[in-house]
Parts: sequence; structure tokens; C-alpha cells
Amino acid sequence: MAAQVTLIGMLVLGVVALVLVYFMASFFSLWLQALFSKASVGIFQLLGMRLRKVNPRMIVESRILSVKAGIPVETNLLEAHYLSGGNVLRVVQAVIAANKANINLSFAESAAIDLAGRNVLEAVQMSVNPKVITTPKVSAVALDGIQLQAVTRITVRASIRKLVGGAGEETVIARVGEGIVSSIGSAKNHKEVLENPNMISKKVLASGLDAGTAFEILSIDIADVDVGHNIGAILETDRAEADKKIAQAKAEERRAMAAAAEQEMKARVVEMQAKVVEAEAQIPLAMADALKNGRMGVMDYYNLQNIKADTQMRTQISGVSEKDLK
Repeated sequence: MAAQVTLIGMLVLGVVALVLVYFMASFFSLWLQALFSKASVGIFQLLGMRLRKVNPRMIVESRILSVKAGIPVETNLLEAHYLSGGNVLRVVQAVIAANKANINLSFAESAAIDLAGRNVLEAVQMSVNPKVITTPKVSAVALDGIQLQAVTRITVRASIRKLVGGAGEETVIARVGEGIVSSIGSAKNHKEVLENPNMISKKVLASGLDAGTAFEILSIDIADVDVGHNIGAILETDRAEADKKIAQAKAEERRAMAAAAEQEMKARVVEMQAKVVEAEAQIPLAMADALKNGRMGVMDYYNLQNIKADTQMRTQISGVSEKDLK
């Protein structure tokens, strides 16, 4: 029984030894590379990286790079940044580039910028070599109504201290575009702008448009200014056309009201004529009733007929028809 326990223990120890030998063999080349580069990383540290799911090769290469540049970074800091989802190699390269350019940038600051989503290496390079941003064509209208279209080139330099929380290129372009519109819009006429395009860049540059951004604006240069449409004339034409349509609509409204009034008058005339015909139709009935009841004599009736005949004769002699009298 004791012999069996001893045998099992030896087998377990043998397996553990084989596993350790395998891991050590896997990391031996990296350990040797770090050792001869004077950027030593312990074999057990490499084993721990594998267990923590850290890429040992990236950590070792980044540490060797920092040591050779004279800015050694602790292995634990490199591992922590890797586990945080950062780009370890790019952060180390940014620190080295900043050091060579006499820019004060620590590994912690570089790592913070990287974790904020900025390309810290590109930012350092832009701090040394300013970037030129060409804006799209911006349209604005001078006070005389003439449209001008301007294209500008903005020279910016990255501000390392403002990279975390600072606005990006889109904000700078938008602010410059707003400044161009304001500058052209305040010009008395478009010729003034064409004669002196520097007035735009000077006014825009003096507005402090880089406040709150991750950049420092070094210069704003007008690349091109084109004359567009006569917006003032177009607006006046549109306004005149609109006034014309309004006048036509009002005239049509008055015509419709007049036609409606005319139709109403005709309806009233027809109604009055109908009432007259109705009234005339009652006359014979009234005369018959008067004769029957003795309120009117036969001689009275003949006298009335004579008067009517005399009236018709006089009307014919005067040339006025009975219809005209009605």
C-alpha cells in the first residue's frame, strides 16, 4: 500500500515537473531576450502573464524598447495597461518620441490619453510636426448680397495636456467655418473681401477658436475665394414673385366676391319679378270680388279700363315700351 502511494506521488510530481519544464521552455527565449537586453523579466513573471491572459511577447518587447531608449517602464505598469485594453507598444513609443522631442510626457499620462481613445503617438508627432487641415468650401453672403465661397487651410498643433477631454478636428473645422461666415457677413461688399482676404483669417484667428479643443491653432490661411450667386437679387426676385402671387390671390378673391354679389342680385331681381307677377295675378280676382260684392260699380270698371287704354296710348306716342316702364 505504501509503495502504491509513493508511486502515485512520484507520478504527480513528474507531471508537475513536465508542465513546468514545458512552460519554462515556452518562455525561455523571451526570458533570454530580456536578460541580454538588460530589461530582465523573471521566468515566473512570464508564467504569471500567461495565467493572467497577458501577451508576454508584447510586454517583453515594450519593456526592452523602453530600456533601450533610456526610459525604463516597470513590467507591472505595462501589464496593467494591457489588461485595461490599451495599446502598450504605442504608449511606449509615444513616451520615447516625446522624450526625444523634449516634451514632458510620462508613461501614466500617455496611458491615460491612450485609454481615452486618442492616438497618443500621432498626437506627439503632431506636436512636433503641425498638421494642416483643409476645410470644405464655406459659403457666406456679404452685406451687398453677393455670395462668396472660401476654402481655408488651418495649421494646428496637438496640445498634449488637452488631449483628454478636448474637442477634435471636427469642432475646429466647424468653428473656423462659423468665423468665416461671420467675417464675410460683416463685410460691406464682396469686393472688400476679394481685395483683402487676410481680413477673414485675422478676424477668425483672433476669436480664440481653439479654446476647449485638443489643438492649438497656429495659422489660418485663405486658400481660395470664389464669387457665387447674387443672393440679394435672388431674394428680391423671390419676394417680388411672392408679392405678385399674393396680389393675384387677393384679386381673384375680390372677383369671386363680385361674381357672388352679382349672382345674389340677379336672384333677388328674379324673386322680385316673381312677386310682381304673383301680385298682378291677384288683380283680376280682386276686381271680380269687388264687382260681386258691390264695392265697385260697372262704370268704375269702364273708367279704369279707359284710363289704362289712355296710358298705353300715351306710352306708345312717347316711344317708351311697357317693358321699359316695368
